[in-house]
Amino acid sequence: MRRRNNSIPGCLITSSLVLVLCMIGVAAAAIFTGGPAPLPAPDRSGSGPTGAERALLQAYLIARGSALNRPAGNPAAMAEIIVLPGESAEAVIQRLAQAGIVQDTSLLRSYLRFYGLDTRIQAGRYALTGEMSIPQLAEALQLAIVNQARLTVPEGWRLEQIADALPSDGIGFSAAEFLQAASDPDTLATGLGITGASAEGFLFPETYALGAGTSAEELVDRMLSTFDERVSDELRRKFEAQGLSLEQAVTLASIVEREAIVPDERPLIAGVFLNRLQQGMRLEADPTVQYALGRQPGGEWWKAPLTQADLELDSPFNTYLYSGLPPAPIANPGLSSLQAVAEPAQTEFLFFRAACDGSGRHRFATSFDEHLSNACPEA
Repeated sequence: MRRRNNSIPGCLITSSLVLVLCMIGVAAAAIFTGGPAPLPAPDRSGSGPTGAERALLQAYLIARGSALNRPAGNPAAMAEIIVLPGESAEAVIQRLAQAGIVQDTSLLRSYLRFYGLDTRIQAGRYALTGEMSIPQLAEALQLAIVNQARLTVPEGWRLEQIADALPSDGIGFSAAEFLQAASDPDTLATGLGITGASAEGFLFPETYALGAGTSAEELVDRMLSTFDERVSDELRRKFEAQGLSLEQAVTLASIVEREAIVPDERPLIAGVFLNRLQQGMRLEADPTVQYALGRQPGGEWWKAPLTQADLELDSPFNTYLYSGLPPAPIANPGLSSLQAVAEPAQTEFLFFRAACDGSGRHRFATSFDEHLSNACPEA
């Protein structure tokens, strides 16, 4: 069995002291041969390392000086990281690595430790990019972004509801500008296959930090990027296995999101709709009519209950009149509804209606007669 060689090139390591001296020698050689300059002294007021550990870290960082000045991660990567109170530096480093903000976690870990910054990362929100160098990241992690406006987008909201919920203070754009950005063809050219008139369905439900300099276009782009990150390649392959394009899957998931009240029924509801599509039946989903009706006189967006006249509304979104999926999503679904479409329950159910106990659950049926029998008794 071949033993791993942990030695520094040109050094035979026999003890910790020799390792330290060797690393210092390697760093000195780098300096005198035109390598990176020595690091500035660490802040003694912090809780940085002392003695042999400090010397070893200093030698390591000097030897890696050129790497310190390069982008720490993928230059195209952007992420908002929320550090919770008491969260360890190691946990933060791993999240930065997952987001593509840093590639060499050992280098960032060593830099933070050498300067005593690993114990001084503030709880709060950080906007970071992979273009930042290790020193820039370390400095940024000491200065949390405070007093930012925040926008929380719940699952199942439509585009206009998001616009209505934009903070009135702390941002530099209006609801109208947001709606315009979400309908801009240049903004929609993301590779997600959006063919509708807006980004409806792809504005991923999440909490977003909005700085004073954030534009409407940047917010929409961030929401689309979040969708692209959260909807994995595996999930997209499962959509294809159901015979659905990404946009079709999002459209169906948006209907599931509006229909389902109890989380564990999402796969069942998705299965019913897929069964109906396979058999050429109309979906007859109330949320599609609610979407077509738009805002009501009282200000609400999802009219309930619907009347018979509502069900006869001539709109391509009305799945009581038109077969197949609507032409575009009707809301912005969360990950659970997208997963339900990717992995629907395998049943023969073709119908469902609300249960009569006020629980939010549904009664499912395989035949229309059974569906009629599931109706609630008249009061």
